[in-house]
Amino acid sequence: MGLTAGIVGLPNVGKSTLFNAITNSKVEASNYPFATIKANSGIVNVADYRLDELTNFYKPLKKVNATIEFIDIAGLIKGASQGEGLGNQFLANIRETDAIIEVVRCFDNSEIVHVEGSVDALRDVDTITSELIFADIETVEKRIQKVEKKAQVNKDKDALLEYNLLKPLLEHLNQVKTIRTFPCSVEQKALIKSFSLLTAKPVIYVGNISEKDLKDPLSNPEYAKLVELGKNENCLVVPINAQIEAELAELDEDKQLFLNDYGLLESGLDVLIKETYKLLDLQTFFTSGKDECRAWTFKKGMTAPECAGIIHTDFQRGFIKAEVYKYEDFVVYQSEASIKLAGKYRQEGKTYIMQDGDIVFFKFNV
Repeated sequence: MGLTAGIVGLPNVGKSTLFNAITNSKVEASNYPFATIKANSGIVNVADYRLDELTNFYKPLKKVNATIEFIDIAGLIKGASQGEGLGNQFLANIRETDAIIEVVRCFDNSEIVHVEGSVDALRDVDTITSELIFADIETVEKRIQKVEKKAQVNKDKDALLEYNLLKPLLEHLNQVKTIRTFPCSVEQKALIKSFSLLTAKPVIYVGNISEKDLKDPLSNPEYAKLVELGKNENCLVVPINAQIEAELAELDEDKQLFLNDYGLLESGLDVLIKETYKLLDLQTFFTSGKDECRAWTFKKGMTAPECAGIIHTDFQRGFIKAEVYKYEDFVVYQSEASIKLAGKYRQEGKTYIMQDGDIVFFKFNV
């Protein structure tokens, strides 16, 4: 299953610099508003030491990491939902993403223009959130117009169900509240997801901090405010220095030495991807052998047949069983034969709930 994340933020907050670092691409990241005038997208590998170890052992013909696609749109400004600036033209590009990453500037630099004239993390978040809410209001109003006649005149069951959800949803949005805070049932949540509303998506705040704050991000008062907001909203917050991430992306070797110089164990990108997985309840299983070692992303709680279907629909349709062992047991025993002798190699049926780190061979018959 492909994972996608949309990157949003005001102009000149480091959004495109971060995108460059993430994807190692070269989109424009100039010091003036609206440098990004079209949506950019890039697919990156998800680093996973477990896949690396499997690859080192099997030495397969091919190694395939799980991937995540990032979509960077033009900077949003106040009034974007009414046509101000350029960002609103590209909101459609992130409607189908799984999550939104909001880059928030938390550093002062007189040489980098801020569209509001000063750095204020909470004000900037409020600006972006408001514009996303206004965009959702427009979407919901259009859907209401589309189903209203069918619901009220024709009494169409599906249209009535949608209409009765859309009306309170619109009222909630008009109070400048996000869809994430709208109380609803599991069934309603599934229906809301089909609307592709921006404020229904989970959010990660990325605080773009200065180099001097990397060792102690909470010493930065703007970032500290962002962390407090994240706690109140139940959203994840990640500190990053976009410029350092861009420099790190240029290195082929000695990346860890570079990180060590800043007192970091891993790159901001790796932290961001891990947090995105956590936010979306995503996990990883592996297939391994001489031909290929591969990481597969799945939703926590999926069964073995459902995970088999991620590889190919025929695997799910004709599922017989899954032969499974844990990555931790592979580390200890170092071969399938030894794992079997130790009684750690299992055969699981259709009701088995896949676990993070499972190494699996699916048997099927179509």
